Amino acid sequence: MNLVMKSDLAERLDQAETGVLLSRLTAIKNRDGNPMGVEIQRIGQTTAFFANNIPGPSFNLVKGFNEADAEVLDQIVDFYLGKGIPIRLEITPSNGSTDLLKMLHQKGFYQCDFHTTLFAEPSDLMDLPIHPGIEICRMQRKDFDLFGEIYTKGFGMPGFLSQGIADNNEILYDNKNWVFYLASINNEPAGIGVIFMEEGVGHLAAAAVLPSFRKKGVHSALIQARIYQAINSQCELITGQASFGSASQNNMEKAGLKIGYTKAIWIRE
Repeated sequence: MNLVMKSDLAERLDQAETGVLLSRLTAIKNRDGNPMGVEIQRIGQTTAFFANNIPGPSFNLVKGFNEADAEVLDQIVDFYLGKGIPIRLEITPSNGSTDLLKMLHQKGFYQCDFHTTLFAEPSDLMDLPIHPGIEICRMQRKDFDLFGEIYTKGFGMPGFLSQGIADNNEILYDNKNWVFYLASINNEPAGIGVIFMEEGVGHLAAAAVLPSFRKKGVHSALIQARIYQAINSQCELITGQASFGSASQNNMEKAGLKIGYTKAIWIRE
């Protein structure tokens, strides 16, 4: 592997993550009437994302914040105060500094979590193991109700969210940067996986496996399928994110991705 973690690579990975969320939420925002209540604000070099009707922190967070934008932190805080939700900042090691973290502490922020960013060059991921008995195919438009069902069950979410998740992903179906996969075992749907590709980076954007099909290699097979998609699309870099030490992180590492850095998550109640 030629790539080693330096500030320019860290910045590219961080920008790629922001690009995934920007693409997804822009498409959701452009649905008729903006039913999810999406707002995206660019403040300095920082991007603040808000989705009123999508619960959880994944779509309600700040990306790209660094010391250069310290002077606009109050504007970013005010944006979320106006929405009635806590602010959630992602701080990468390359964007952090003693002065920045001290300032966050002084303004009432505290670190609450870690999140891992992984990466690899495609040339290091060519010889992947075979997963017999697991069929992976590209999803069709008619499959998105199933996508919503697997996603909610896989992440332990309430079933009533299934249709909204299906709708919010179906709008990406015709976008050439997004590809959706369905995994099956013995013709039974078992999991879903998503990849986003832009500017030479293939991003393992999401994956979920039904509880009854876990520990059978389904998640690893979905990683493999998306890696091959990135390779076939001439991506020069592959990346993914996962909760620190999670099964998702473990499976990415087993596939050949390596840890680039661990982001610190800072919040203020």
